[in-house]
Amino acid sequence: GGLLGELQTQMHEPGPYSKSEHSIETPHGLLHVTLHGTSNTRRPAILTFHDVGLDSKSCFSPLFKFEEMQEIVKNFTLVHIDAPGQEEGATAYPMGYQYPSMEQIAEMIPAVLTYFNFRTVIGIGVGSGSYILSRFTMAHPDSVEGLVLINMDPETRGWMDWAAQKITTLTSSLTEQILSHLFSQEEMSANADLVRSHRDRISKAPNLINIELFWRSYNSRRDLIIDRNSNFKCPVMLVVGDQAPHEEAAVECNSKLDPTTTSFLKPSKLTEAFKYFIQGMGYMASSIMTRLSRSRTASLSSSYSMDGERQRSRTLSQSSQGGQMPPSPSHTMEVSC
Repeated sequence: GGLLGELQTQMHEPGPYSKSEHSIETPHGLLHVTLHGTSNTRRPAILTFHDVGLDSKSCFSPLFKFEEMQEIVKNFTLVHIDAPGQEEGATAYPMGYQYPSMEQIAEMIPAVLTYFNFRTVIGIGVGSGSYILSRFTMAHPDSVEGLVLINMDPETRGWMDWAAQKITTLTSSLTEQILSHLFSQEEMSANADLVRSHRDRISKAPNLINIELFWRSYNSRRDLIIDRNSNFKCPVMLVVGDQAPHEEAAVECNSKLDPTTTSFLKPSKLTEAFKYFIQGMGYMASSIMTRLSRSRTASLSSSYSMDGERQRSRTLSQSSQGGQMPPSPSHTMEVSC
């Protein structure tokens, strides 16, 4: 039942990796950031940004604790950013607090890279987080080597949608509005227990005012101008759940992106797709793709051409990956999930 459901139900025991929490000063206030692993790796860090109504823990823990994900967790530094005031245990903002806009939140991210001394990152964003990471990537193309956008909706609502939203806002609580952003009607029916646990968590959150401010900020976002000329310079993987509320928006977004650098899939296995994405960038030798079916690997490699825009040869550390990788293949990745 849908992508969020899939992320939330893939719970396994976490692998052994170190964790540290940081409060980082930025031009628009403090950010709570959780680091897993060490910050002195030669690979890009994987930087995540959660959706509204969630925090980095509730959004990404299930995915990164998933058994199949441990190869990635062992080999990359993970950096989870919480939007201002959204982390677990955050103090509620006072009345009249001026919450940053989506653009301002995107402008907070460079301070995180500077703090940890990261040269580049691979971004993974969900919902509002994918919008924020897209803004950051457009402003700082040299800092981002790859982008995974889950349930992305780049456009603000049209007038009719806006009117419908206004009516919904008057008649349903903040919690219900956020749930209908996170889940489609089909997902709500199919995942009653999961939806109930999110409803309880959000409605009883001590920082509910902060969640509301983030939600308002997201709904006041400007359109992301995406076309094939002013585009992402890095490979992009767009991910949408089979019944996700933003499926049409993501398909529309996909149609505006450069077809040679974008892969579009509906994942039954986000993990598998993500491994392919990382491998396509030249960061994981094929030997570690142990459990993936051979037929998929064959069809995938045949869809690569060798004239990718941003070819860079990757020299991986001999001990962990066995020598040198060829220049990264092109950024066309077609995985049918």
